[in-house]
Amino acid sequence: MYRSHTCGELRIENVGTTVTLSGWLQKSRDLGGMTFIDLRDRYGITQLVFNMEVNAELCNRARKLGREFVIQVEGVVTERSSKNKNMTTGEVEITVDVLKVLNKSKTPPFTIEDETDGGEDIRMKYRYLDLRRRPVMKNLHLRHRMSIESRKYLDEIGFFEIETPYLIKSTPEGARDFVVPSRMNEGQFYALPQSPQTFKQLLMVSGYDKYYQIVKCFRDEDLRADRQPEFTQIDCEMSFVEQEDILNTFEGLIKHLFDKVKNVQFDEQFPRMSYDEAMRRYGSDKPDIRFDMEFVDMNTVTQHKDFNVFNSSEAVIGIVAPGANTYTRKQIDAVIKWVKRPQVGALGMVYCRCNEDGSFKSSVDKFYTQEDLAQWAAHTGAKSGDLILLLSGGLDSTRKQMNELRLHMASELGLMDVNVFKPLWVLDFPLLEWDEDSKRYHAMHHPFTSPKPEDLSLIDDNPGAVRANAYDLAINGVEVGGGSIRIHDRELQSRMFDLLGFTTEEAEAQFGFLLNAFEYGAPPHGGLAFGFDRLCSLFGGSDSIRDFIAFPKNNSGRDVMIDAPAPIDNEQLKELSLKLEINTKE
Repeated sequence: MYRSHTCGELRIENVGTTVTLSGWLQKSRDLGGMTFIDLRDRYGITQLVFNMEVNAELCNRARKLGREFVIQVEGVVTERSSKNKNMTTGEVEITVDVLKVLNKSKTPPFTIEDETDGGEDIRMKYRYLDLRRRPVMKNLHLRHRMSIESRKYLDEIGFFEIETPYLIKSTPEGARDFVVPSRMNEGQFYALPQSPQTFKQLLMVSGYDKYYQIVKCFRDEDLRADRQPEFTQIDCEMSFVEQEDILNTFEGLIKHLFDKVKNVQFDEQFPRMSYDEAMRRYGSDKPDIRFDMEFVDMNTVTQHKDFNVFNSSEAVIGIVAPGANTYTRKQIDAVIKWVKRPQVGALGMVYCRCNEDGSFKSSVDKFYTQEDLAQWAAHTGAKSGDLILLLSGGLDSTRKQMNELRLHMASELGLMDVNVFKPLWVLDFPLLEWDEDSKRYHAMHHPFTSPKPEDLSLIDDNPGAVRANAYDLAINGVEVGGGSIRIHDRELQSRMFDLLGFTTEEAEAQFGFLLNAFEYGAPPHGGLAFGFDRLCSLFGGSDSIRDFIAFPKNNSGRDVMIDAPAPIDNEQLKELSLKLEINTKE
């Protein structure tokens, strides 16, 4: 056998036992008469001892071993004279009697340790080496536990795990599809699913009233820290349910995961907030409620003075940065420069210091008296030592900009504690949003989302006012999941397609299978999908989902390890009846 124990298993009670271990050489220390080697596997590290006086030949062989050599040793567990309290095996070591090299290793391109000297590009190129590092193993172990506990919870309440196809039909669901040519059907293409949306609805029609799947989804969209071209969802659907049933069921799943994986308990129901309220108070449909800094409408206390910037604005919005009166002028200038970045888009920022002596100092003192500024403080609830920050402009754009500023200031002031978790359900989203470019409505979530029954009368004359029977769950400002009660009636679904600009023929060609299914006794149903990668990164305290995916893509959607995507040869193109026309930039 290659090993009797793992490298993380041995303890003081094993002293005197003869054991066999196998693993990778983490590091070696040559002290002349003694050589020490740290042997590593997935479970931990064990120190090996080679003594020149006991076995010079064996000790000399050990000195020649390099980092990441795969070795097997046999020896006796002994108590360490110098114990390492930072290692689970730190009270013992192995006095080696037999050493066998199972495989040699080239010198790794970066050190395989917790704090490595390798940048992200080199680590992604040699991802199979990066995966040996303890922090990466810890992340994948967390992902494993999240998967297991999700399945346990859903199984206990009667959900079926059912697989749906990866090769499907291309349908307009928001993002671009990845397409796959079909050799057997010349000139035709499959698409990789952006989600199993229509299939899980068909499963409800089929009578499987509790479905889930931990499933890969694919979207050809621009990438960032919380996006990958292929990602994983906990995809769920239920029949004979209303919104309250969905929220309670899947709030239970999140509470279960926090309890079992993080040992964090939530005794109260998660708070709920309408979309309109979230936008008014935070300028975001996924607000971070770990800290305050709520928006304050400042129009009534800032306008009708001589400051034309505010007078000409649809909205003047303020926030209070607690304790930030200590900011120097240089720091405030840096914040103003930050909000002017194209990514934020503000034209400027006004500030007001609330001094300890009760006076105020503003960047617009020329236009506002001390009494005016005192009114600002009273209106916002600012106290001595606080800093009031104001942005102005169009309502929607100013809310968006202030949301960015709010998060930026919270980060600078240390208000985003990664060990504090604040979930929030956001409800009653608009069903539709108007697109100026195409001059038509688009579904805010997807075309199968049901309108609120009480808003149905508005759907023809005022569709922009119709609210969706939809809900998102945000935790610490991260949208971790969302869903809706679905349309289950063919007539209403056809009306929705009309609103979205589909002709009858287009709707039939794209979704005829679903419309037909609704004519065979489709039950009321609804569901939700959690972003599994996002949940893992949230639980792991990271901003990037890449840290919790074994083989992620970079920001260009490339796997630099296997060098994909890559060209295919002419024979394959010919088999697929494809001819490439490459656009070259001048």
